[in-house]
Amino acid sequence: MIAAMSTNRVIGIDNDLPWHLPHDFKFFQTKTLGHHVLMGRKNYESLPTKFRPLPNRTNLILTKNKNYQADDTHIFHALENAIEYAERQGEQELFIIGGGEIYKLAIPYADTIYLTEVNASLKGHAYFPLFDKQIFKETLRSYHPADERHLYSFDYVTYQKT
Repeated sequence: MIAAMSTNRVIGIDNDLPWHLPHDFKFFQTKTLGHHVLMGRKNYESLPTKFRPLPNRTNLILTKNKNYQADDTHIFHALENAIEYAERQGEQELFIIGGGEIYKLAIPYADTIYLTEVNASLKGHAYFPLFDKQIFKETLRSYHPADERHLYSFDYVTYQKT
């Protein structure tokens, strides 16, 4: 899984991010490039048109809508089917990229969580699910201060399932 969340677990508001953190965008791009990325339909539709589908990645969309179509993507109606598809394609690190409901569904399948922890409490409509920090242990933390391009400081944190 890869996500960014505020101190109160917010990951989105009105199908958008509640912050603009260019270095976190770059981190996301670098981590996911060349991999399969799995997202919900609403998350996919919230991407700017020029980034749909996310370039240089295999885009998997999970939706309940049996008639949903999106060019150059793979549509699934069950999380397990999407995971199995990525595995059959030889994917070594499938990235779950949101939104909130997809993270909640996928947390039992995750073995690594790359979480950008934004040091601010913000309003939002979508949240990252609680996860057991006895099961997911912090293995790496890197601090990024607020600056002229980043209104909030944040930490890149990696959690590994034990």
